[in-house]
Amino acid sequence: MPKLRALVVDDAVVMRRLLTEALQRDPMIEVAGTAANGRIALQKLTQINPDIITLDVEMPEMDGLATLRELRKTFPRLPVIMFSTLTQRGASATLDALAAGASDYLTKPTDVSAVESAISQLERELLPKVRALCSQIYSPPPAVSLPPRSGPRRASAPVDLVCIGTSTGGPNALVDLFNSFPAAPPVPLAIVQHMPPMFTGMLAERLNALPGPVRCKEVADGDLLEPGRAYLAPGGWHLALQRTTAGRFCARLLDSPAENSCRPAVDVLFRTAANLPAAVLGVVMTGMGQDGLRGCEHVLEHDGQVLVQDQATSVIWGMPGAVAQAGLAHAMLPLPELAPEIIRRTRRRTL
Repeated sequence: MPKLRALVVDDAVVMRRLLTEALQRDPMIEVAGTAANGRIALQKLTQINPDIITLDVEMPEMDGLATLRELRKTFPRLPVIMFSTLTQRGASATLDALAAGASDYLTKPTDVSAVESAISQLERELLPKVRALCSQIYSPPPAVSLPPRSGPRRASAPVDLVCIGTSTGGPNALVDLFNSFPAAPPVPLAIVQHMPPMFTGMLAERLNALPGPVRCKEVADGDLLEPGRAYLAPGGWHLALQRTTAGRFCARLLDSPAENSCRPAVDVLFRTAANLPAAVLGVVMTGMGQDGLRGCEHVLEHDGQVLVQDQATSVIWGMPGAVAQAGLAHAMLPLPELAPEIIRRTRRRTL
């Protein structure tokens, strides 16, 4: 099998070396070229013919966002992973890049002088994304039908709470979801999107600014969840739910260990919601890995319902695919149909 060809684009020599070393620790990946800015990268595209690009957000002459917009004109499906700093400016630029068609993103190591530690971090965080994105684009898995769930389906009570989990491809998918709501759901929406601190707050602000009927905020500890509003877990904290004596849903932020290498983790949200005296609708959207699988088991054990995004509209069908293939989903839907289905299931009794 031929190796995956990577193009590394970053204005910092040290960062190019770190990325090159991390990528080439996978014997199936070769760094076919490097570039110090976007103009050079665009010139090398047709020469190198890469399978994947790592693209720095902030560069002289032509930054990552301008480069991405230009290459998307001729390479609409080429996987591009953006690299940014863990700053407000970096977070904003990353969200702009995702909206412009970036496949995924990573934050740079904070201490590049600790060479081996930085390479190990990149190897741990970058290589799974490269493998997943290239597999999805160049060797997509066969179409999957929902396997039958074991045992009869019980009549479900009207939904009291919607819990949504997503990862890779999630920021754009959430924008599309919010824009697809014909009306605000009559119940609260709690959301986990795998993102670092600062990024989640900025994403919540952008979702809140959309013209649709659902307002969104980054949730704070102790917040009482209101019907028709969405609450996004902050990066670095698990979102758990409790119910007050008055029957209100209350958010609790936990700094307990990561689950599925994630904090926030979808499993924590789904598990704590399922354990409440409430009927829960779990929705698992595009993302890498299997976070949400165990949580969906808890939702079904407590007579809740589960929807998953379909393979065709997911950037990576890891998370929803794991739930679907385990036979845990009541329905598998394309992204444009999820919001109307959420409204339908929160408004009347379903089977």
